[in-house]
Amino acid sequence: MKYRTLFAATLALTLAACGQQASTPTAPTASTPTATAPAGEAYLVGFKEGALSTQSLSEQAVMQAQAISAAGGILTSQWADISAAAVRLTPEALAKLKANPLVEYVEADLQRQAMGTRSGISDSDGDKTGTGSWGHGASLSSQGLSPQGIGAQGLYATSGETTWGDSALRVPQLRAANYTGAGVAVCVTDTGIDGNHPEFAGKLRGFKNFVTTETNRSSAYQLNDVSHHGTHVSGTIFAQYGAGTGAAGLQPGEDVNGVGGVATGVNLYMARVLGDDGKGASSGIINGVNWCVSQLKSQGGTEAKVVVSMSLGGGSASQTEQRAYTAAYNKGALIIAATGNDGAAVSYPAAYTNVVGVGAIDENNAKASFSNFGTQVDLVGPGVHVLSSVPLGQGTRASASGGGVTFADVGSADKGAKSVFTGNVVAAGDGTGTAGANQFCGTSTRNAALSGNIALISRGTCTFEEKVANASASGAKAVIIYNNAAGALGGLSLTNTYAIPVVSISQSDGQGLLAKLPTTGTVAVESADYEYFDGTSMATPHVSAAAAVVWAAKPTLTNTQLLNLLTSTATDLGTTGKDNNFGYGLVNPLKAITGN
Repeated sequence: MKYRTLFAATLALTLAACGQQASTPTAPTASTPTATAPAGEAYLVGFKEGALSTQSLSEQAVMQAQAISAAGGILTSQWADISAAAVRLTPEALAKLKANPLVEYVEADLQRQAMGTRSGISDSDGDKTGTGSWGHGASLSSQGLSPQGIGAQGLYATSGETTWGDSALRVPQLRAANYTGAGVAVCVTDTGIDGNHPEFAGKLRGFKNFVTTETNRSSAYQLNDVSHHGTHVSGTIFAQYGAGTGAAGLQPGEDVNGVGGVATGVNLYMARVLGDDGKGASSGIINGVNWCVSQLKSQGGTEAKVVVSMSLGGGSASQTEQRAYTAAYNKGALIIAATGNDGAAVSYPAAYTNVVGVGAIDENNAKASFSNFGTQVDLVGPGVHVLSSVPLGQGTRASASGGGVTFADVGSADKGAKSVFTGNVVAAGDGTGTAGANQFCGTSTRNAALSGNIALISRGTCTFEEKVANASASGAKAVIIYNNAAGALGGLSLTNTYAIPVVSISQSDGQGLLAKLPTTGTVAVESADYEYFDGTSMATPHVSAAAAVVWAAKPTLTNTQLLNLLTSTATDLGTTGKDNNFGYGLVNPLKAITGN
């Protein structure tokens, strides 16, 4: 009787802390986001499953919450169905909780990050690709290839709104047969979405923010996707045909209607689990996944089928995450995650049991140089130089001309100004007073001749940052950096912000311009509504959308049966059979549906 009284007195309070209603104690969701975190470090605690098996889930939740409180910890989220919780613990509380016989483990609440970055080359070295804005994204440039235009993409033709990724998955044939994923939900866990983008046609089915340190980010139709990653991922899945933003926001050569998604008929949901820096805590991601799964009819929602698309990950395993993804899979969802961009072991959650790991290929069916590898790679999708939507006006498009020639394959720097400048083009020199290799290296190098003009500089042995800083300090009004090897550079990643536009061009264009000096030119960096990204983050939505299209065509399949079908019909790449680079191969939704 004493326990029953305690249970009745604490159940409502505990379930409120868990983000649950007392009437539905078995449906774990997120705690209400707060602007400030409580004291202590963030941990995940797992209780011994089965230790309280004689109690109901509600009673177990109360007793576990009491154990946390008794140790001096603060409960921030609780997942009764997997006997786990997110907590804040001081060192003293941590020691006490670990000593509790009901506790199986206490582990860090790990940080995960988005696994895609704007196509281009970073500034870790003037001649090498390094860490990108999100998830260590190496670019097309790192493979010795030049970013190609809209109309020519290796093995795959592009036309109108059909990207090379669409072509690789045979989306035109799927659409012609009315295979669009209608009736299946795809729930994206990411940095948010610009719901106002015309590509989504106001059709977003649901949005919720699980980043607990934020306020005023609760609407898909107000500022939320600062990093642009989630809007790009969502466009690959759901961009509507005939719904682009028009000429003002397009990339050069892009169709006026923008791009088309792989599964335009799905019900799209967005769980914002990553913040402005593209990073998020495991606890918030678990809450987001649980919200996605709660859309299932079997869990009280309205959706018959749910695919959870996770273009995120990290390098360490979490016992709580494995419990959470297993529970989500057992409820009927199909969980698909990016393998990572380190060119190393598969990241988590892609490496977990019951999660589909997705690697990236380029337009020649080659493994992307950055794509992680291992036995946990199940499928691959298009992940290099992928064009998709970004928040309206927040993307970048670049153009440049000189000597009477308008250049192709022009990239921009992420920290340069969005502006247009026309003037004389001047070779920056090599820092010794002569043209030399025209690399303009040396941290104190200056050239007075650049003042008020466009600086033309070769890629070389020093960083792009050093070159641009020198040109800016010399008074240049714009910078053009050309490659020192065949092909284009793509976008440039800088550390500092500059008040002048900075672009890149190919080696042949740069050398041709150099030969025409003295001459005039124009450098323009303007806003755009679409951009090219690289990463397993870009491959993942291709596979997630393909899975939804197949599931809609074959609705009697379980998630296990669907995965078996996708892997058995994938286009084999690399070593015959399943391998560590490509898994079972490139997802082939049309073959999964029709056998051809």
